[in-house]
Amino acid sequence: MRIKLLCLGVLVTQSKSESMNSNVLNEVTLSQWMTANIDGFAGPIEISKFAGGQSNPTFKISTPNKNYVLRRKPMGTLLPGAHSVDREYRIISALGKTGFPVPQTYGICDDDNVIGSMFYVMEMVEGRIFWNQSFAEIPQSERFAYFDAMNQVLARLHGIGYKAIGLGDYGKEGQFVERQIKLWTRQYLADEDAGRNPDMDRLIAWLPQNIPTFDETTIIHGDYRSDNMVFHPTEPRIIAVLDWELSTLGNPLADFTYHLMAYHMPQGWPSSVKGIDYSAFGLPTEQQSIDAYLRRTGRQNIENISFYVAFNMFRLAAILHGIKGRLIRGNAANKDAAKMVERFDELAHHAWLQAVAAGAK
Repeated sequence: MRIKLLCLGVLVTQSKSESMNSNVLNEVTLSQWMTANIDGFAGPIEISKFAGGQSNPTFKISTPNKNYVLRRKPMGTLLPGAHSVDREYRIISALGKTGFPVPQTYGICDDDNVIGSMFYVMEMVEGRIFWNQSFAEIPQSERFAYFDAMNQVLARLHGIGYKAIGLGDYGKEGQFVERQIKLWTRQYLADEDAGRNPDMDRLIAWLPQNIPTFDETTIIHGDYRSDNMVFHPTEPRIIAVLDWELSTLGNPLADFTYHLMAYHMPQGWPSSVKGIDYSAFGLPTEQQSIDAYLRRTGRQNIENISFYVAFNMFRLAAILHGIKGRLIRGNAANKDAAKMVERFDELAHHAWLQAVAAGAK
């Protein structure tokens, strides 16, 4: 049975006959753990898995009185540092204590005997997720408020003192953009099966030499877009920010301009609002979004926004390049991988065009 939900996507009900793997949970041992560790828990439970691209398998745990969400680390051999559900649990728990909109966390378990790998349990937040950042399904008069709500919450995140909430060691301070360029350059060059792209080659030469001087450190989300948050059922208000897998300490302007990429992504991408008549459609212009963020964070300006957009597009293109390599080697997990890879060259070229706008020759 497949059930469409408003909060996280499509669910697939677990069959009692399925064998134990990353996509199946042991109902008996899980129920025992939840009884012992979660206040107010009462079974029986029904388990449904969220289908989709989550790298950490995610499940809805239904009970007669309350629903929960469980995120687990995949089973099997994993890359070092990948699938760190304990980091997700840590930052969501810390942010929740400040009143920032995240699900309430209920407990984390590192005993593999329960369901086979580390997992945590959090609140099931009921609301709306918008897969397209144009908010086309919302009345025109309300779209500005929805788009601006994302700006408001991100500015709030960047203003939280990470040391004060126990996250002083959550990542490295300083040189975030430089380290990211090195990481994705290394990944791109190492994947010989996926081949080379002239725009990517130009970017890996130009980006490291033109990093803006701004180098503050804040908590950053890393993948901040409308489908990673839950809006109130009827209001233009974000009630939970989700998917903290890429969160770390880093450059807030890099994080903000990742969100700002919506204005620059090629048309046809779900995150793109490029080419829209913003006034007629009811969305803020890019400059209005920039001004709102600067006002909310107390900053005066953003040095060379086009550099940051080029950097973020380069990062995304490098990820697509890696998917291309896995597709060629026959081990791409996502069934839509081929469709995604088709747009790699287009994205790399748009990244280079942003570099040109930033001064590249």
